[in-house]
Amino acid sequence: MRPDKKIQFQLFYIMLFAVSTGTVFAQQNFDDVEIQAIPVADGIYMLTGSGGNLGLSVGDEGAFLIDDQFAPLTEKILLAIKEQTDHQVQFVVNTHWHGDHTGGNESMGEAGAIIVAHENVRKQMTVDHFLAAFNSTTPASPESALPVVTFTESVTFHWNGDEIRVFHVDPAHTDGDSVIHFKRSNVIHAGDVFFNGMYPFFDTSTGGSLGGMMAATARILEHTNDETKIIPGHGALAGRMELEQYYEMLVTARDLIKEHVDAGKSRDEVIAAKPTETLDATWGGGFLPPDMWVGIVYDGMQLFSTGVGE
Repeated sequence: MRPDKKIQFQLFYIMLFAVSTGTVFAQQNFDDVEIQAIPVADGIYMLTGSGGNLGLSVGDEGAFLIDDQFAPLTEKILLAIKEQTDHQVQFVVNTHWHGDHTGGNESMGEAGAIIVAHENVRKQMTVDHFLAAFNSTTPASPESALPVVTFTESVTFHWNGDEIRVFHVDPAHTDGDSVIHFKRSNVIHAGDVFFNGMYPFFDTSTGGSLGGMMAATARILEHTNDETKIIPGHGALAGRMELEQYYEMLVTARDLIKEHVDAGKSRDEVIAAKPTETLDATWGGGFLPPDMWVGIVYDGMQLFSTGVGE
């Protein structure tokens, strides 16, 4: 990845966790954002823009949307959907609570969509959050942006000729992660459990950990075959092979970093040792530079010293 592109990604991801929604909007020029629809399967698209990748199912029963990025993009997202269908968005499923996936909830709800998410998503959206990794605070969302339908383990939509199973995974990226499986179409939206081609962020403030990311990725793999198409939370459209490579990277990185942690090294010493150096050329060009990511992994291992965070 070009250095300027790498910096752009890093700054953008930090902006996602800026002090306030207004600060995010002030720093990012959403006028320049283009929403692109990438065909995935018959009637299913991945929409890209600014923030997490969206999933879209269209058919006779109406549009079914996964995540909604930021509120200023709602009109552009709806126009992109209109290019694929004349039907309105009936449901929006949030994969987790972060603002680059839920920022459009209020606008989508006003447009008539029913917002659905795991119960922990609603819970997390009702309170302020301090993210130590970015030294920033994310304020609580307004009532009108909260999911109106919540579930505990799973919920299934029989929609547009498909069986769409939304299932919760144990804390991974956050404590409210959901994976969406279009069973007939053999398509999965993995949310931010899967950052294709880059080191992933996991939010330790709401239960995220490297070990949780590994376990959730392994669970997703159980639902795939060589023909499965996978929409990641960030990164390009993928398949089983890319998800397997991602899982192998997580395991390798865990082992490399844990070796230094078990040796009793401090956070700064672990980062200085550059334990992921052999992985960085392939995985270090995304949202998080390697040193920052190693620090986040270290923090998680310390926080979950019982083994959950390993």
